[in-house]
Amino acid sequence: MRPTRQTPLTLALVALAACQGPGLAEPDRFAEPRGDTPDDGEVFLAPAVPHEAAPLEGGETDPGGEYVPTPDEGELTEAWQDRLDAREVDYRAALRTASLRLRGDLPTLVELEFLESAPEPREVYEALIDDFLADPRFTQQVRRFWRDSFKMGGGGLDSAPNFAASLVVGDQPITRLFTATSGNCVDFEDGSFVAEDCDSGAPAEAGVLTNPDVHRHFFSNLGFRRARWVQETFACREFPAEVGDPTDVGGENPYTAPWPFESIAGSRTTGRVDFHDTESVICANCHATMNHVTPLLARFDEDGDWVEGGYGVPLPLDGAPIAERTDWLPEGEGTAWRYGVPAADLPALGAAMAADPEVHHCLTARAWNWAMGHGDVVDALAVVPRAVTTPLVDELSAEGFRFKPVLRAIFTSDDFVRY
Repeated sequence: MRPTRQTPLTLALVALAACQGPGLAEPDRFAEPRGDTPDDGEVFLAPAVPHEAAPLEGGETDPGGEYVPTPDEGELTEAWQDRLDAREVDYRAALRTASLRLRGDLPTLVELEFLESAPEPREVYEALIDDFLADPRFTQQVRRFWRDSFKMGGGGLDSAPNFAASLVVGDQPITRLFTATSGNCVDFEDGSFVAEDCDSGAPAEAGVLTNPDVHRHFFSNLGFRRARWVQETFACREFPAEVGDPTDVGGENPYTAPWPFESIAGSRTTGRVDFHDTESVICANCHATMNHVTPLLARFDEDGDWVEGGYGVPLPLDGAPIAERTDWLPEGEGTAWRYGVPAADLPALGAAMAADPEVHHCLTARAWNWAMGHGDVVDALAVVPRAVTTPLVDELSAEGFRFKPVLRAIFTSDDFVRY
């Protein structure tokens, strides 16, 4: 029987509430082989082994889902901590999983024998992880990782995942996802990345934020699907993105966003959609932040092309009229990434995202879940505690935001090699 991995994440089940309904997941999107490269078919991934409740030493029952530490708390009961401390190092099992994740293949017998006969197995294991990260097969694996993270790929939708993968493989700062001014639309030909400038017509490029495939794929009324993609993919949680002090705005529930209630369009200000409605839910709790971000993303039409002097998304009204700025924000209200973080254009939005620690934690959480075989941090509520991501974010910052060192840190961590 394969040993069961127990990590702090396995022990922390977090229930989240959001007003935006289900995530952007499309479970069947990648049921078939993806892409058109010869070796771009199905990939072997080691599934996570379900943990079954069992008596703890001393007769105490495994708490299962009864104790729920929050993502930022990262604390465990003494019984759970004892159980974590009792895990044993199994480099053979860890190497098998790491090889499947990073190369899509099992380790060779030579590699396994080399590991098992080594006087210092950890040094050999770490050297093999370095080999895996330099293996040409890693390129395909990391492409698939970003396809799944971005929820796009195949059928002309690979340029953004390829761009992200090229940053990882090329040891470039992952923050260029949001700040690259050129080479942000990437093809993959004959096993190599071919970078080109995105041809969206935008006055300035800003990584994936000006990628026409992204805007074409996530086109919707008022552009909110694009805003949700940015929020859920790079901040790792659904809207509402921010929470402030509760304020009574005349509904059954309070308004909880930090923005002034009248900083967005609605019956109390301007616009053709009432985001101030309080009849059933407080719409503004989500839309306070969403409406400050979306106008920046709504400048692209259904083909992903930039619309000069206007917007490219419709309103959900009769005749589908094209949205105007006052449908999101009243006159004089500026766009922003977060409350107190203005962003006048897409390059400014990209710079704000690149500097946001929340984005850094999100990116490392996605890498952690991929390595550990967990589901999506948003769609599957596979939340990674800050106690786990904080050292990874420190590593990311110390390495100039290169992503490979973070992957190495994960695949060589105690949580990965202990069972």
